[in-house]
Amino acid sequence: MKSRFVYGLVYAGMWLFSALPFCVLYLLSDLNYFLMYRIVGYRRKVVRDNLLRSFPEKSDKERRQIERRFYRYLSDYLLEDLKLLHMSAADLRKRMVYKNTEQYLEFTEKYGGIILMIPHYANYEWLIGKGAVMKPGDVPVQVNKPLKDKYLDELFKRIRSRFGGYNIPKHSTAREIIKLKREGKKMVVGLITDQWPSGDRYWTTFLGQQTAFLNGAERIAKMMNFPVFYCELTKNRRGYCEAEFNLMTETPKETAEGEITEMFAQRLEQTLRREPAYWLWSHKRWKFTPEECAQNEQEEQLKRKEGK
Repeated sequence: MKSRFVYGLVYAGMWLFSALPFCVLYLLSDLNYFLMYRIVGYRRKVVRDNLLRSFPEKSDKERRQIERRFYRYLSDYLLEDLKLLHMSAADLRKRMVYKNTEQYLEFTEKYGGIILMIPHYANYEWLIGKGAVMKPGDVPVQVNKPLKDKYLDELFKRIRSRFGGYNIPKHSTAREIIKLKREGKKMVVGLITDQWPSGDRYWTTFLGQQTAFLNGAERIAKMMNFPVFYCELTKNRRGYCEAEFNLMTETPKETAEGEITEMFAQRLEQTLRREPAYWLWSHKRWKFTPEECAQNEQEEQLKRKEGK
């Protein structure tokens, strides 16, 4: 009961806060940037290590410029995400512009669905409004990892479903998609696929280093035979973003193992080399090497055997 009460207070406070106009929110974002970057130094070591690993050819001055721009972006992103509690569908459509919609709408109709591979880039959370450019009755599916705090998880599910999004917990992805298919629904399945994978992984060279990627999107695409698109996001200016869905393959079942995930990694690297500041550099992206992962897995298998 206490947690529910606290959740209600937090939600009410956030809703009122999100009612502030963008001009005021960006003043607060500037203050938050100063506190987060200059005073607290939130994950600054992680950010600097990631940038050094990814762009060793750049000078210290160039990497510091990217670093400062990243923290300004992160501060804006946090408040823009919160603003979703109060934004109208019309305002969101004005601020998140969708390009090249004809092909993905055509393939959604033709195949019954598509897979949209999304990076943690620019204001990716605003993609929850993609239903506005879909045909009536089609389902904008959003796959997410449930949060440990059930009330906080409920808050984010409420935000993400405001514009007609169909939320699916990560562990139920295949089952829910098959269910929608059997019900005759056509869908766009959005999957964020660039974080460190906790389960099955695909290794490739990304930004000059061995990097593991989630391969769940590829497995779902092959299971359903849904065409796969890369979501190219462009941050034009504060509060305005573009999303372009670029086809990677129309026939996923005909691709080699790992080929779709490899294409995503290459597209993402092109995005980051074009404009690196708007990725989530504060994430501990390179936790282990392939050798360390193999050793950890062997140790886990040994523990399971000993526990029997």
